[in-house]
Amino acid sequence: MTHQYILTRSEGRVGIVQFNRPKAMNALNRGLMQETMDALDAFDADDAIGCMIVTGNERAFAAGADIKEMATATPAEMLDNPFIGYWDRLSKISKPVIAAVSGYALGGGCELAMACDMIVASETAQFGQPEINLGIIPGAGGTQRMTLAVGKALAMEIMLNGRFLSADEALNYGLVNRVVPAEVVMDEALKLASEIAARAPIALRLAKEAVNAVYEMSLQSGLAHERRLFYMLFSTEDQSEGMDAFINKRKAVWQGK
Repeated sequence: MTHQYILTRSEGRVGIVQFNRPKAMNALNRGLMQETMDALDAFDADDAIGCMIVTGNERAFAAGADIKEMATATPAEMLDNPFIGYWDRLSKISKPVIAAVSGYALGGGCELAMACDMIVASETAQFGQPEINLGIIPGAGGTQRMTLAVGKALAMEIMLNGRFLSADEALNYGLVNRVVPAEVVMDEALKLASEIAARAPIALRLAKEAVNAVYEMSLQSGLAHERRLFYMLFSTEDQSEGMDAFINKRKAVWQGK
């Protein structure tokens, strides 16, 4: 399929979506987000794909939403616009999604990276929610996900004063998984994604679901949910295969069943 705003490819069991608006620093317009989510949904439904990567270019992962599309909008128009719903769609992807971030990840771009399951950042990465400078606040999860990641005090400074986090700061505060030189950020993301994609497919999806439940449930509810998912996996062929392979000291061959 030909896209206007993104590039897609697969490497082994990893599906890759790359933003392709370099002149606009990968600003997230409606067309780009629609294409991105359609591509991720297609990878999510493809049994040959076990993990996905979302990335930009060296200068910018995504420098924010396309302000020109919303500058004159009314509240009613924003309410009827499905744009912010694309971030909700990303959070519902069942397979793991990794953001590979170089350069600016700001505003909606930062929110999109945080909506992924993991972030591999280059040394040039900068994360921020500068919406305050436009007279608005984040609307696609920035205030919530950033606060959960870095804590209230720092999140307040990021939201109220437009502070950016460097890659090393993001690592120290637990926002990203690792920081690597810019020239190898995709190599590192591909290595991580390939390792994850080689795991038991159903267990991957349920492990992701269980971790995400932490943000939605009390501890006791989360523990009960985890236990249900754990028991459910004993009905899969992959559970039998994995345990038999362990006992017999051989490599498991996953079927995703």
